[in-house]
Amino acid sequence: MRALLLTNPKATSTHRRTRQVLIRALGAAVDLSVEETAYRGHATLLAGTAREKGFDTVAVLGGDGTVNEAVNGMLNGTGEPPALIVIPGGSANVMARALGLPNDPVQATGVVLDALREDRRRTIGLGRAIWDDATIGGTTGRATTSRYFTFSAGMGYDAEVVRAVEGLRAAGFKASPTAYIGTALRHYLMTDRRHPALRLERPKRQTVDGIHMAIISNAAPWTYAGGRPINPTPWAGFDTGLDMLGLRRLGPVAMAHIVRQIIGERAGLARGRHLVQLHDEEEFTLVARRPTAFQLDGDYLGERERVTFVSVPAALQVLV
Repeated sequence: MRALLLTNPKATSTHRRTRQVLIRALGAAVDLSVEETAYRGHATLLAGTAREKGFDTVAVLGGDGTVNEAVNGMLNGTGEPPALIVIPGGSANVMARALGLPNDPVQATGVVLDALREDRRRTIGLGRAIWDDATIGGTTGRATTSRYFTFSAGMGYDAEVVRAVEGLRAAGFKASPTAYIGTALRHYLMTDRRHPALRLERPKRQTVDGIHMAIISNAAPWTYAGGRPINPTPWAGFDTGLDMLGLRRLGPVAMAHIVRQIIGERAGLARGRHLVQLHDEEEFTLVARRPTAFQLDGDYLGERERVTFVSVPAALQVLV
């Protein structure tokens, strides 16, 4: 088996020595080529060439952003994409943990090596977000853009927090759980809690207006606060359509109520009259009255006014 390993040298939880150990372990099991990512979007370009270069699998040693980029590269073009291997190397590693892998990269590599020996594969569904971008160059036209996501997307307050944390990381700060929590608290005081921007539209369904924040999930949990899962959509999974939790209130009482319900392992849905909940949906659209922050798999993608979310069943094979 030929494998292309993409490593992010800036990944939060791995050091060069650890990466070298993991590379040697994988190299003993497969015909391995290694590429380091150098800038945002680089993993997409590298993974996009894997099929034509004859690689059977693309392995990613990095965080959720690098995994997302690699998946989008693998699914560009036509034909059967290579299989995916995920080795956690970031701060949250939501995708790896959603696949049932240990959060420790060495332990996860052990699981991956077993999967390679046994050719143990899992077929998973993904989400796809589609939006319009203004065409560059002074024209009045608009170009449609789409991007796959592996475990989550969001519009509103959560994407504002992602944007702020990316700014901290660019300034040299570590994206720790403490940094996320502190940033979330600060931005809660800054976000517009009185004028909801979002409207939910579904084919042949009544629209739902007055949504402040929407979390779209392809897997559960949505993210982690250290070792504690945050689970707003506990029924979400790689074998079903997309789930969503929308908040129609952002006041202190409403937020305290929802936070208590979604932290930790959960089987049931959160409760509240101010919640908008979807499960196993094939397609829906969020329309914003004003440009609204938007994120996919923890990557901030700017402000958008209309995004359609589509479930893509059986999109990818994962060795796990």
